[in-house]
Amino acid sequence: MGRLFWKFFLCIMLAQVTATIGIGGTFWLKNRAAQQERALDIDTSPPAQMIIEAASATLEAGGSQALRQFLGKLERMRVFAVDAKGQELMGRTVHPAMLAKAHTMLEQGQAHPVVREASGSDGKRYLLFLPSSERFRHAEAGAARDTLNAVAMSGPRAMGAGPRPHEAGAPPRGEFGRGMPPRMDTPYRNFIPLAAAIAASLLFAFLLAWYFARPIRDLRQAFEAASHGNLAPRFHASGKRGDELTDLGRDFDRMTGRLRSLMDSQTRLLHDVSHELRSPLARLQAAIGLAHQQPEKMAASMQRIERESERMDKLIGELLTLSRLEAGAAQAGAGHTHSEDVSIADLVHDIVDDARYEARARLLGIALAGDAAMADASVTGQPELLARAVENVVRNAVKHSPDGGTVHVELSRQHDGKQEWLRIAVLDRGPGVASTDLTRIFEPFFRAANTQHSTDGHGLGLAIARHVISAHGGRISASLRGGGGLCVEMLLPVKTPG
Repeated sequence: MGRLFWKFFLCIMLAQVTATIGIGGTFWLKNRAAQQERALDIDTSPPAQMIIEAASATLEAGGSQALRQFLGKLERMRVFAVDAKGQELMGRTVHPAMLAKAHTMLEQGQAHPVVREASGSDGKRYLLFLPSSERFRHAEAGAARDTLNAVAMSGPRAMGAGPRPHEAGAPPRGEFGRGMPPRMDTPYRNFIPLAAAIAASLLFAFLLAWYFARPIRDLRQAFEAASHGNLAPRFHASGKRGDELTDLGRDFDRMTGRLRSLMDSQTRLLHDVSHELRSPLARLQAAIGLAHQQPEKMAASMQRIERESERMDKLIGELLTLSRLEAGAAQAGAGHTHSEDVSIADLVHDIVDDARYEARARLLGIALAGDAAMADASVTGQPELLARAVENVVRNAVKHSPDGGTVHVELSRQHDGKQEWLRIAVLDRGPGVASTDLTRIFEPFFRAANTQHSTDGHGLGLAIARHVISAHGGRISASLRGGGGLCVEMLLPVKTPG
């Protein structure tokens, strides 16, 4: 368990304990207020009726002195005896609200009154009633026994009789005294709910802290592994989790996967560049050596050196372009500094005219077909990069087409829901590629097995075209033609008027 787990655990635990104490305190205050309100009520239970009748009989038989002795013998039930002046016989304080309620109940005239007004043999008149307090409400089990004890001990003395045999302290074994032991209230009984709430809070805090800390711990291990160069996905979240921590872990996996792909791509690119530069450098060295050995062939050697230098310059230029595109320097959004509205029809016409001039030596034709609606179709972007992308695709088709063949360039508009696309399709009758290589031909330095020795080039043209089209919000794809050949299709979003 790490520090984060204990921080989560303590915070959640404190929150749970605070909530428990707050809720428990609220209920305690509410119960206390209810108890105080019940303490002002008049007891109307059967034991209360019995004790009031006994007190009334004692007052009538022995007067106020006998009633005082009777009330002094009661341990569980506090009977109030209030005279006309509001003075209680035993000198106890009587709440005015309780006294008013006793007078109200007396006026109602109940069948079995629990509030009674009685006169003693000495002429004194008292209002007798029993308050309903929480302490004596729970003592109903021993109320009958207390009543019988008080009657047995005080009543005979009021009548002039001698003491009863059980005055020495032995409890009576009558019907009310048998099998009813006094209730024992243990001091820890009130702490049981609080202990249960704290235990539940501990368990809940532990589970919740573990739930939060586990994915963070896994993510920390993934970061530590990535810092040591291991970019393989390391965060494995449960499929049932759907929280932000799991989303963060999946985003981390995607990030490390992307970094790993970029690093592999850079490693492969460095290997390919080294391989591509090795051949022209070797030819340059051979031409220089031949010039030294055979001075009469200096002109031919210089032509060879010039041709290889141009080849290397072209390769380095394409590498720089690809590097800028991969670094995001060619974002062609509407707010870009060099973005403008480009007429695709005019751009394609210029590219096709240049390609026809170069293909004339091979008796290769280039046919251009387009919709009439293409005249006003425009794309927001960088015209130099768009021309570079389309030209690379057209030159690639011309390069792989047989002599005397025809390359078809088609322009059209497509609707895809709310978006309108401009379609540029370049079709040739070359050797094509394997179906498994249709997506790989857009990778840098890729060459199909059937063309890698038959044509010149570095395999960067289609890779540059893919980056340019993607930077302009479009798509590029390749498919095989029936009867042989390849179709490369480029889709660019048409600028909406307004």
